[in-house]
Amino acid sequence: MRAVTWQGKRDVRVENVPDPEIREPTDAVIRVTSTGLCGSDLHLYEVLTPFMTPGDILGHEPIGIVEEVGAGVPDLQAGDRVVVPFQIACGNCWMCLTGLPTQCETTQVHGEGMGAALFGYTRLYGSVPGAQAEYLRVPQAQYGPIKVPEGPPDDRFVYLSDVLPTAWQAVAYADVPQGGSIAVLGLGPIGDMACRVAQVKGAGRVFGVDLVPERLRRARSRGVETYDLRSFDDEKELIEAIRDETDGRGPDAVIDAVGTEAHGSAAAKLAQQATAVMPRKLSGPFAERFSIDRLAALYTAIDLVRRGGTISLSGVYGGMADPMPMLTLFDKQIQMRMGQANVRRWSDDIIPYLTDEDPLGVEDFATHRVPLSEAPHAYEMFQRKQDGAVKVLMQP
Repeated sequence: MRAVTWQGKRDVRVENVPDPEIREPTDAVIRVTSTGLCGSDLHLYEVLTPFMTPGDILGHEPIGIVEEVGAGVPDLQAGDRVVVPFQIACGNCWMCLTGLPTQCETTQVHGEGMGAALFGYTRLYGSVPGAQAEYLRVPQAQYGPIKVPEGPPDDRFVYLSDVLPTAWQAVAYADVPQGGSIAVLGLGPIGDMACRVAQVKGAGRVFGVDLVPERLRRARSRGVETYDLRSFDDEKELIEAIRDETDGRGPDAVIDAVGTEAHGSAAAKLAQQATAVMPRKLSGPFAERFSIDRLAALYTAIDLVRRGGTISLSGVYGGMADPMPMLTLFDKQIQMRMGQANVRRWSDDIIPYLTDEDPLGVEDFATHRVPLSEAPHAYEMFQRKQDGAVKVLMQP
């Protein structure tokens, strides 16, 4: 089959690889019909290279048709249409039953000290072949895949794999009071969708911050009060502008949908780039102990949120030596919640919104649809924020 493989920093290729097969009774194999390019994939493209191996198959946002199931998968059969969550979880352990499938005790990557295995996401999360491919082997298929009806286009349901539950969890963790205010930093796919979720869940005012004109226009068209970071001399001016709209206090909650590659962190960017070009034998151990994030967005969130407010982190962070302003966090009595989205925890809550009325705008959420063969160009375009790219779907 054809699949998107990682070969090095900013080097992805579409190659022929072996077809996946059933290995365990709880496996399934699906034929992928659409698969997303995620902002998290760009971290592999750029800063998490020490944890990658040439030939790794990328991707974790698929929808497709079941081709084959193992004997331990009673509720799926060939021909079913399914969305596959990005994490691999059993559904039966204590963590899964508590609503934390990202911490699944069956699939935790114990050798790396990490949570549940993820599709297409570094050795830290199990080096599981990913979903930017013609076919995908799905472990723990007795729990993970979400059956969806035939008929509507893939775009109606594909975002159940990651974008929708990640944005939904970000808003849930933000704990915005009914009619309250929330600021979303970063209007890429997750930030954009988080704004939409916040609106349908009853937030009174939604502020969106970015510096890409197309992303700002897109959010503004849906009623988000947008702020262009380039219009301010520094983050403090931006913070004051939003505070002025919230009685001088700041919003009740802030979602950081940017993560480790925030603009405005020059020293940290240099450190990340240095790690990415180290010899592989050195880069991995160094990154595990001394890696740092670009924290400009998180620092802005800490300054911006009102006292006693909540910060919700949905942007991916991977640093092990990050300096945190503990005095400010403590003094402002800020609550913080974070983590990979627990897809099956939220999927049943989200599905009622995926109706013909489409209140979340999923059917026109993708800005680009390309063949899988154009994946290298898609990665470059998305990473450079060219051609208005916000969300890219690929069709094998």
